Amino acid sequence: MCLSIPVRIIEIEGDTARVSAGGTVFTAGLQLVQDAKPGDYVLLHAGFAIQKITDEEASEILSLLDEMEDPDKKQE
Repeated sequence: MCLSIPVRIIEIEGDTARVSAGGTVFTAGLQLVQDAKPGDYVLLHAGFAIQKITDEEASEILSLLDEMEDPDKKQE
């Protein structure tokens, strides 16, 4: 099973981006995603952004991941 996580692009230099997830900053390759810009959310897998997603999709995924980590945080 593969897992990708939503990250927000902080800055871009060439085909590499600095991205943030939960306060942790990673480096991501942007070779697989077109038209990415700072502020966009992308799915990060194995060091590569594999797909752009909307803010709403990122929020939903992050909420579900939080819920899996702590079931008592379940939103109504």
